[in-house]
Amino acid sequence: MKKNVGSADKIVRIVLGLGLLSLLFLLEAPMKYFGLIGIVPLFTALMGWCPLYTLLGMNTCKVKA
Repeated sequence: MKKNVGSADKIVRIVLGLGLLSLLFLLEAPMKYFGLIGIVPLFTALMGWCPLYTLLGMNTCKVKA
């Protein structure tokens, strides 16, 4: 798995993931479980690899010369 998530992209994913996970505490059942979607951006940010970016041929990492 070649890294394809850059540092700015990681920050956005972490903020988005934590925001979605906060829905677990803010909403009432059954709507609060939509907050579990926040695991996906957190996981991709921590791994530095996004499977959707691979399929689309995208890369937000800076290339070292």
